[in-house]
Amino acid sequence: MIGLMSDSHDNLPAIEAAIEYFNQEQVDLVIHAGDLISPFTARQFMKLKTPFTAIYGNNDGERAGLREAYKKMCILEDFKEISVNNRKLAVIHGTNQALVESLSCCKKYDVIIKGHTHEVEIIKEESLIINPGETCGYLTGDRTIVLLEPDDLTHQVIYL
Repeated sequence: MIGLMSDSHDNLPAIEAAIEYFNQEQVDLVIHAGDLISPFTARQFMKLKTPFTAIYGNNDGERAGLREAYKKMCILEDFKEISVNNRKLAVIHGTNQALVESLSCCKKYDVIIKGHTHEVEIIKEESLIINPGETCGYLTGDRTIVLLEPDDLTHQVIYL
């Protein structure tokens, strides 16, 4: 099982709730689709009992500080390709919707994980496109994450 999250925007109580949930569910991997915001959030993510990877979002302005703070957990980039259980996943923040759509149409990826809009979206096109919504809950009022089973691509939206 993979835990998906995005747009945590420095909300430490929300990040803590997501980490507690992922640890309780014993997920195999947590993927963050951008907008971590500040380096101090790394202390919370270090409490995960599973591997963690993340990408930059459009609001991650302090990239050098984030890179340093997260270096023991992952290498932050703008885009990632991940293989899990013979599935190919792409992780992109999603500021360019045309790029997200072209990644789906190329049939290279089984799943595209994105963020940015703060809205939960699960779309089945050529690829399964998942936006886990916003972990922070600032815009929608909902703190959401998603559980993804890579074997059969079943998924569940979790409200924290």
